[in-house]
Amino acid sequence: VQLQASGGGLVQAGASLRLSCTVSGGTFSRLPMGWFRQAPGKEREFVVVISWSGSTVYYADSVKGRFTISRDNTKNTVYLQMNSLKPEDTAVYYCAARAAYTTASYSAYEYSYWGQGTLVTVSS
Repeated sequence: VQLQASGGGLVQAGASLRLSCTVSGGTFSRLPMGWFRQAPGKEREFVVVISWSGSTVYYADSVKGRFTISRDNTKNTVYLQMNSLKPEDTAVYYCAARAAYTTASYSAYEYSYWGQGTLVTVSS
């Protein structure tokens, strides 16, 4: 399973960005997907995850109400719509996939497949 993330960039506080992560080499519709991020000097942290069915979504408190995850099984792609961006959202954002038919999880350790990361920089 290969993951390719894109969509990062440099924006001002209050702006929006949409990240995309396209999956190949696996049956995307069976995979729980997640977005995690790592800021400079900090550990990787959970942002949002979505179950393979799309029926369950968990958001970190820090992004709740501002970020929205969605998945398009026809395009093998998961999206992260980020609105009202803040400087503290600055990080490398990684998409990740768990094994087929497992549950969505907050823990990065439970994700077997990772994209290369895309940098989001929010200036104040």
